[in-house]
Order: sequence, then C-alpha cells, then structure tokens
Amino acid sequence: MNASKFFLKAANSLVTAIVALFLILAAAYSGYALWDNAQVYGAVDDIQSQLLKLKPDPEQKDGGASFEELRKINPDVCGWITLDHTKIDYPILQGEDNLTYINTDVYGDFALSGSIFLDSGCDRNFQGKYSLLYGHHMAEHKMFGDLDLYRKKKFFNKNTTGTLILSDRSYKLEIFACMQVSASEDSIFATGKWQADTSGLVDFVRKNAEHVHQQTMDNIGKSEDFSQILAMSTCSSEFTDARTVLLAVMKPYSPET
Repeated sequence: MNASKFFLKAANSLVTAIVALFLILAAAYSGYALWDNAQVYGAVDDIQSQLLKLKPDPEQKDGGASFEELRKINPDVCGWITLDHTKIDYPILQGEDNLTYINTDVYGDFALSGSIFLDSGCDRNFQGKYSLLYGHHMAEHKMFGDLDLYRKKKFFNKNTTGTLILSDRSYKLEIFACMQVSASEDSIFATGKWQADTSGLVDFVRKNAEHVHQQTMDNIGKSEDFSQILAMSTCSSEFTDARTVLLAVMKPYSPET
C-alpha cells in the first residue's frame, strides 16, 4: 500500500470515528435535554400540588387562614389566580422588580419555570384600576401556558370565568378579550397609564383584540363592578417579542354571583 492510499484510508477512518462520536454526543445531549425538561416540568407539578393544599377560600375574608400559611413560605405572596377549565391555579407574588420571580419559585429557589407574579408597578393589594400578571409560557398546561387556549375562538367563547383571591377579599374574573401584542406595547405594559381611567385601554383592546366579549367590554367603567381590569401576559412564538394577553374584569366576589 502506497503512502497516499494509507493516509486516505486513515483520514476516512478518522472522519468515520468523528461522525460516530458526534452522533453519540448528540444522542446523549438529546437524552439529557429530555431528562432536564422532565425535571423542570416535574418540579412545577410538585410545587403546585404542595401549594394547592393551601389554596385560599374565596368565600372567607381571610382566605380560610391560608394566606397566613402562604406568607410564612414567602411574604411576597399577594394573591391567588384561578382560571376555570384550565390548569392555571397558582399563588401570585410581587417582587421588588419584574426580574425577581422570573426564574424564582415561591420558596425563593432558582427555577426555570419562575412564578406567576404581579407587575412591580402595580398596587400589591389590587386597589388600582389596572393590574398586570406575568407567567412563563410552558407546555403541558404549566404556568401561563394555558393562556394559548383562549386564542381558539370556541374555547374563548365558552370559558369566561376565573377567581382572584386576596387576603381580605376576592373577585370573580369575567374575561372580555384575548390579544397578541409586542412586549414593548405601552398600552398593555405601562401599567401606570390606566390607574385613573381605563377608557384608553379599552379603546386599544377594542381595536386590536383577536377575540372579545362585546357585552362585558361595553360595561367597563359604567359601574363599580366593572371598574377594575386584570391582564395576564405570557410569551408567544408568533413573532419576536410577541406576547399573548388575556384581559378580565375584576368583579367583587359574592357566593351567589
């Protein structure tokens, strides 16, 4: 065998070995990624199942004493959000800024899933006319992943209710719009704009929403029961910095309503 053939054979063997090593590493990484994702989603389930045992009762002003227990876990807990016929059923936290709970769970530990949290510019007692919640978009119905359900017209039309439970009172949520906006859209994310008057927000939603419940939206601002708005935001893959936003009226809770 001459030298050129020897080196060609050696080079081919080296390439084959490199390709085989690459495939092994790719398979190992894929396996690790699947395991890592399972760990992340499993952690969300574990935390939610623990906290659901402390879910407050909206029919009791002190939440059935659950808020005291939740605030022993973390004093930043300021509410509990539930959207009917979804898996959205979580405590709400508020940090010093909007990065505090983006990758931190209710126990104060690092978590890619983060927490559901109230915009740091909003009143933590939900006394303002406009409040905004954030949560990660996750598959398997985790965190705010189920906000996507409302983009389907049929689901949006049939599912209009939820509950916001606070330490001293509760609200029935009456969903009135679903939309997609950019993360830089001031009409949604500059929360201070609408604390005195939400009419400009309602006008923006009316012009830009994918789906609306017209009757509910027409009543906003006409009575005390229709004076406060809660928005819920999560990431979307539709375009760069896209956000899915669901909006609801906060109606003071009473068991018969």
